[in-house]
Amino acid sequence: MKTNTIDARMLNAQVAIDNALGNDTIKAALALFGYDEAKLNEGQALYEDASGKQNKQKQEYGEQYQATDALDAAMSAANAVYMRHVKIARIALRAQRGVAQALDLDGRRKQTYSGWINQASVFYTNALADAGIKTALAQFGITDQALTDALAAIKDVEAKLAAQLKEKGEAQDATKVRDEAFEELQDWMSDFVAISRIALENDPQLLEVLGIVEPS
Repeated sequence: MKTNTIDARMLNAQVAIDNALGNDTIKAALALFGYDEAKLNEGQALYEDASGKQNKQKQEYGEQYQATDALDAAMSAANAVYMRHVKIARIALRAQRGVAQALDLDGRRKQTYSGWINQASVFYTNALADAGIKTALAQFGITDQALTDALAAIKDVEAKLAAQLKEKGEAQDATKVRDEAFEELQDWMSDFVAISRIALENDPQLLEVLGIVEPS
């Protein structure tokens, strides 16, 4: 369901309900068909509920986008260091097949968030656990502290991924809740528009006040 379409239809509902409540002639005509002030207030309550949930949905998606941007920035920075370390490790540990396996040096780097985190974590965790690997890497400027800092950066990416997934789930939940409220409002509006056309069939100008334009 496109947000801009929802916004437009929400605005149409707001205009129709507000103008019906604010015009005594329209209210009197609608009341004859069961749409008295209490019924109109029911529609206004549905509008306000849907509007609040629409705003909440937009807020949740904004938070999801912020979390995704933070995740991507952290991963980009950590990956730049990781790729440099991988290139150096392939030189420092050349022809050591077992070490290459332990550090997952062969093949392409993973592209998914979870795959990249796992692959990079294996590299740093296993490097830090092996004195021989650390000695070999230190000869090319990769110190214990550099490895420790890089692993911490990977853990930060992992934490930001968890936060992003949380925000994504909340945004999806907010969309579902918004859609349900919007559909309830649209059901009410469908009957309201149909009754308005009957109640005001002899006064098309009042229909236009409600934003209901009859085909010419």
